[in-house]
Amino acid sequence: MQMYNILGKRKYFYIFSGTLMLLSVIALSVWKLNYGLDFTGGTLMEIQNIQSQSSDIKSVLNDAGINDAVISPTQNNAFLIRYANSSDEKNQEVLAKLKKNFPDAKNTRLDLIGPSISSDLKSKAFWALLFAVIGIAAYVAYAFRKVSRPVESWKYGVGAVVALVHDVLITVGIFAVLGHFLKIEVDSAFIAALLTILGFSVHDTIVVYDRTRENLLRSGSGEKFDETVNRSLNETMARSINTSLTVLVTLLAIFIFGGQSIKTFTLALLIGITFGTYSSIFVASALIVDWWKWEKK
Repeated sequence: MQMYNILGKRKYFYIFSGTLMLLSVIALSVWKLNYGLDFTGGTLMEIQNIQSQSSDIKSVLNDAGINDAVISPTQNNAFLIRYANSSDEKNQEVLAKLKKNFPDAKNTRLDLIGPSISSDLKSKAFWALLFAVIGIAAYVAYAFRKVSRPVESWKYGVGAVVALVHDVLITVGIFAVLGHFLKIEVDSAFIAALLTILGFSVHDTIVVYDRTRENLLRSGSGEKFDETVNRSLNETMARSINTSLTVLVTLLAIFIFGGQSIKTFTLALLIGITFGTYSSIFVASALIVDWWKWEKK
């Protein structure tokens, strides 16, 4: 097998990743995420059998006193309607006006989310992500406890966590941009997607780390650490990329042909898994090599 000096290009990987992470932080600082009803509170209504345009529905909602509605057409003459008001009385008034103007209209979904629930969800989402990252770091450190030469096992855990932060931060940053320009909202499904990205990304990282561990145990002290890691990357890169491509093709099909309600979830996975594959190969392993080099100096 032809060996490529992957680690020899790590300076460019750092520049690329650092630039994307910086841009993500700037996007989040300037625009923030466009939170959906799960986080802001309000009403989500689905209406079917409306042979009309979104502008006509918007006019009816304005007459009912709803001026902040976001109307998204879906399949089979159905529309998703989101607005900030979460009063049951107001929702019944809206439904009455819609049925008056569109006699065939049928309400198939009505979700009300109060402000207290949305605030609690934000807090739980943060702690879920934090505990997942800490748990992954602890697991990786424990899994590599028998390989403490020449890098301590807990440093593998740190490398994996840095790669995870890289993946999540870039995904969130891209959604800040999409939320500002395309008005794409994030909801509870987006948090589920981030947790899924963490799991998939660490899986890819573990594949590379585990091959490094095997090669370290086989090679003894006859090979430098960076050479062992580079050989491990060469041996696992094709597998990691091919595995990710099969997942991405499936996700792309779901994104194109799936329903409106799962598009945010699928799009987040497409972005996160792409960068997760990249970071597992080009970031996580490079970090522990540079850590080793720095300690040698």
